[in-house]
Amino acid sequence: MFKYACLNPISEVGLEKFTDSFTKVEDIKDADGVLVRSASMHDMELPDGLLAVARAGAGVNNIPLDECAKKGIVVFNTPGANANGVKELVFAGMLLASRDVVGGIEWVKANKGSETIAKDAEKEKKKFAGTEIMNKKLGIIGLGAIGVRVANAAKHMGMEVYGYDPYISVDAAWNLSRDIKHVLNVEEIYEECDIITIHVPLMDSTKGTISKEAVSRMKDGVIILNFARDLLVDEEAVIEAIKNGKVRKYVTDFPNTTTAGTEGCIVIPHLGASTEESEDNCAKMAVKELMDYLENGNIINSVNFPKADMGICQSAGRVAIHHTNTANMITKFTANFGDLGINITDMINKSKGDYAYTMIDVESPVTAEIVEKLRAIEGVIRVRVVK
Repeated sequence: MFKYACLNPISEVGLEKFTDSFTKVEDIKDADGVLVRSASMHDMELPDGLLAVARAGAGVNNIPLDECAKKGIVVFNTPGANANGVKELVFAGMLLASRDVVGGIEWVKANKGSETIAKDAEKEKKKFAGTEIMNKKLGIIGLGAIGVRVANAAKHMGMEVYGYDPYISVDAAWNLSRDIKHVLNVEEIYEECDIITIHVPLMDSTKGTISKEAVSRMKDGVIILNFARDLLVDEEAVIEAIKNGKVRKYVTDFPNTTTAGTEGCIVIPHLGASTEESEDNCAKMAVKELMDYLENGNIINSVNFPKADMGICQSAGRVAIHHTNTANMITKFTANFGDLGINITDMINKSKGDYAYTMIDVESPVTAEIVEKLRAIEGVIRVRVVK
């Protein structure tokens, strides 16, 4: 029986996917796996028995990834599960920035007691006039699950779409409309596009992607959209550009003291994935990932360990080994099995950065002796008998 804990409310649609082999517990200290949304885990003491953390969402900045990796705790996320919800809000933000809908609504509220409001509206509405997005050039930085959806939908809206992603995956490339102009230099987006939206993960290498220098290269009157993470944009530089007329509007889904209430900024309270459908989809994917790992040892969509999938074990035993990504580890593993006369029927070894993961299927049950021998190898972090 596997035990799981929820650090945030998780959609029941997802939790219902757990089989009878799983039971919910309240204390993380008793859990094999954890489901989390926004709760910060950085100050938590991670118990030795914890095997996996599944984030029902894409961002994992609330989880201590390296600490988890050092303890052999696999961290999953759910890329693409909330992509449609975010995509739809991107277009809402694009329209709110292009046409002063918010200003018009506020005018109506302010004049709600006027007997001549209908007549006055016809005179005042020119103050809130805007532009259409059809035939505008849209630049998309990051062509992952969300970026691809935005790109394809924008093409159907009659926009000319530029996409930039030097690390685009094969799946994303297949899903991307061939009408999208895939540029090799992000500066082309800065210089050519009327509207720019960013969809990349927040990492040390991506902080401040839209910098002061990048803003200076943009067209006058550009609209900038940020539904990824606030630190991807130098918001001070953007606000300065709004003041001098360089940037028309900045739309962000991440309220902070820099942008909240600032003229020219449309600030949304992190609603990108806040739909029933997104929360259900994220929960279902997170539960599926957690179950597959705990039951079979398979790793799909991990952010701190490599992908490794051997399906359901058909042999007598399966052992999973978390270890450092150093030379000669496989030789040491297989030698120990050979010394004990245990025949290996299948094996997979994958690495990601400083860490690696190996699964080995064997003809006979995995004994305590082989487990102890594997644990004694320098560089081994965790050994788990899956079957």
